[in-house]
Amino acid sequence: MIDTQTTEQSQTGNSQPSERLVSEIEALGQRMAAVREHIGRVIFGQDDVVEQTLITLLAGGHALLVGYPGLGKTRLVDTLGTVLGLEDRRVQFTPDLMPPDILGSEVLEEDDSGHRSFRFIKGPIFGSLLMADEINRASPRTQSALLQAMQEYKVSVAGLDHDLPKPFHVLATQNPLELEGTYPLPEAQLDRFLLQIDVGYPDEASEKRMLIATTGVADEKPEQVLTADELIAAQRLVRSLPVGDAVADAILKLVRAGRPNEHGDPSIRHHLSWGPGPRASQALMLATRGRALLQGRFAPSIDDVITLAPPVLRHRMALTFSARADGITVDGVIDRLCATLG
Repeated sequence: MIDTQTTEQSQTGNSQPSERLVSEIEALGQRMAAVREHIGRVIFGQDDVVEQTLITLLAGGHALLVGYPGLGKTRLVDTLGTVLGLEDRRVQFTPDLMPPDILGSEVLEEDDSGHRSFRFIKGPIFGSLLMADEINRASPRTQSALLQAMQEYKVSVAGLDHDLPKPFHVLATQNPLELEGTYPLPEAQLDRFLLQIDVGYPDEASEKRMLIATTGVADEKPEQVLTADELIAAQRLVRSLPVGDAVADAILKLVRAGRPNEHGDPSIRHHLSWGPGPRASQALMLATRGRALLQGRFAPSIDDVITLAPPVLRHRMALTFSARADGITVDGVIDRLCATLG
């Protein structure tokens, strides 16, 4: 079992993990290997997507899964809820969806004596794992209803605050913006997502396995491996992993170079209309710790920074019109920034 007691405070520098921290990391590494094995029975050919989603949850954040319909995004979220022992809720975002449909609303009730009072009826957001399916098909007003919840882990209705359960994660799926009937998410909300995970098509061998496994009489069902309390303990453990000065400096160098100001990389800053803020540095620090822990390592490396830079930064940067016209892409800019890390 994972120790549910509060672990040591996170550190930077060259400090070595304690014996207790080492044993906890080793134990969690074995549990997470079992988690990935159970997910792999249901999700085929999306190893990078599964890894990045688990990193998001270990880091205590939210993820935006972007891909065309039919690539298993919904199935992945359903599977995660079962394997991690989380109460999952699903909201299908549509143009006519309103904020109370997600958050909940107050209703006026009258008792037998004629006394009237308001009672708050919780919406589907009051679950540990909220699947916001096709989030960019809802209006901007409804999309923004999630902002407070994703940042403050509470919602305000009729002037009263209502705390969300712990843990609380939003895994939103999004269709590419070129599809008809989509609305781009506001920049403030994009920044609340720890990672933007691009979901591509599976390779031929994985698609063949999927074809055979999902069209038979019996479909493989996921099984629970962790509990919500164990996930919370794992999230504490992520924040306890020591981070070397070289990794912290690489994160700062990468994020600051991606801004269109005097601190940005001179070779790319004129291509950017806006760039990542301090929340991107925090996200990259947590994500690299999560990846190290997921792989059973005791500290993150610069390779972790380079690997996770695209999903952390791609939704926190925007190109100018002239850059897009010249065929420059955000991922191409991020690759150029990562190349400077060596």
